[in-house]
Amino acid sequence: MTNITGVLKSIRDIMRMDTGLNGDAQRIEQLGWMLFLKIFSDKDRELEVLNEHYTSPIPPEYHWIKEKGNWAGDNEGMTGDKLLTFVDQKLFPALRNIDISVGNGRALIVREVFEGNHNYMKSGINLRKVLNKLNELDFNIAKDRHAFGELYETILKDLQNAGKSGEFYTPRAITNFITDIIDPKLGEKILDPACGTGGYLTSAIEHLEQQANSVEERKSIQDNVHGWEFKPLPYLLATTNLILHDIELPKIKFGDSLSQPLSNYRQRDRVDVILANPPFGSFVGDGNETNFPANYRTKESADLFLVLMIHLLKNGGRAGIVLPDGSLTGDGVKQRIREKLLTECNLHTIVRLPNSVFQPYATVATNLLFFVKGTPTKEVWYYEHRLPEGQKAYSKTKTIRLEEFEPIKQWWNNRQEHEQAWKVDIQTIIERGYDLDIKNPNRQEEVHEYTSTELIGLLESSMLKSQMLLEQLKSEL
Repeated sequence: MTNITGVLKSIRDIMRMDTGLNGDAQRIEQLGWMLFLKIFSDKDRELEVLNEHYTSPIPPEYHWIKEKGNWAGDNEGMTGDKLLTFVDQKLFPALRNIDISVGNGRALIVREVFEGNHNYMKSGINLRKVLNKLNELDFNIAKDRHAFGELYETILKDLQNAGKSGEFYTPRAITNFITDIIDPKLGEKILDPACGTGGYLTSAIEHLEQQANSVEERKSIQDNVHGWEFKPLPYLLATTNLILHDIELPKIKFGDSLSQPLSNYRQRDRVDVILANPPFGSFVGDGNETNFPANYRTKESADLFLVLMIHLLKNGGRAGIVLPDGSLTGDGVKQRIREKLLTECNLHTIVRLPNSVFQPYATVATNLLFFVKGTPTKEVWYYEHRLPEGQKAYSKTKTIRLEEFEPIKQWWNNRQEHEQAWKVDIQTIIERGYDLDIKNPNRQEEVHEYTSTELIGLLESSMLKSQMLLEQLKSEL
């Protein structure tokens, strides 16, 4: 088996020598489109073997495979300025304008990937070196694909340290925990309307694969797992992620989930399961808040996504989502949105997380919300997830782990109040103005010495709340 770790390390070292690449985010984007095209081409080769009528949507001269062209797959192929000119002036323009008139879904994926991404490398010699390292990988070899799939998660995790790009990645422990709790079934339509790099989608695919016992059942997974993403880099990474999980035609829509009126979504658009970590701490643009009923219009993206997700669920549909503390409290529009949630859905559980789970790109406290649409809430159970003993905060090297959720799983079906779990009846919540930011009444007060990171997080949260209040005041005036 190829030494995949060594290949990726070599690629990283080559890219660091190229003057066109500045920082981790650009290196990941550069590697992203190259990996996508290599993985897509390897999949094309497999499909051509399995189906004699299959034709790749990529014109032969732009294909990665050596037999079809010499720009990528041939280690002795073009290099230097000739290669750079080919990539910038021929490859990208050709794939951005690929023919989609015949309704080929794979052609559309290629076009959308290349419309939103760029070649940043300035040295054709370095570019040739990277291509040759990627030629050592064969994604049609199951062992290589599986091993690379695990390493790909590491690449995605690196986004947490790449500035704003970190918002696209949800820790794997959280996506797996929420998926295990919601327990999607074969045949159910599953959606992540803000799918980022595809963490929830791949967790759902892996969960469903354990249930599949036939070719037809495995095919149903491809047909029923859907994502929406409107930023080019995460769209590219999510699409590649799903292809690595043997999804021939990923059902990921490239576009803004909030860009059309809520009334446009009909019964046929409704889904059985929503798994999501909608963007929070950001404000919607292009007047997208006007796509929602006047009672629920706000600039805060997380709150609008909550309204959208309630609307998209079928009656009896289940959701497991991440929301910040700021969405659990507040007056005006925020209160009306929470009232909608508690009236139209059974919000049965809130898991409260420490505020360092999403470090370093976000330090605000977050929560996992679990609800079922169709019946109003009668009581809400809370569970306070705590840091491992002796650990003051999560960090790049000490991330949240799936094993930490084991006590919650054991408690889930046999609920009792204890030091970390408590329940609140709906009347109490109504009297609080539908405020869901309810602290643990069973926890003994203790003097907490805040770390500098936690203090920054508290300040960030306070400034965010102030900014949202200011935006709300501006809109009312």
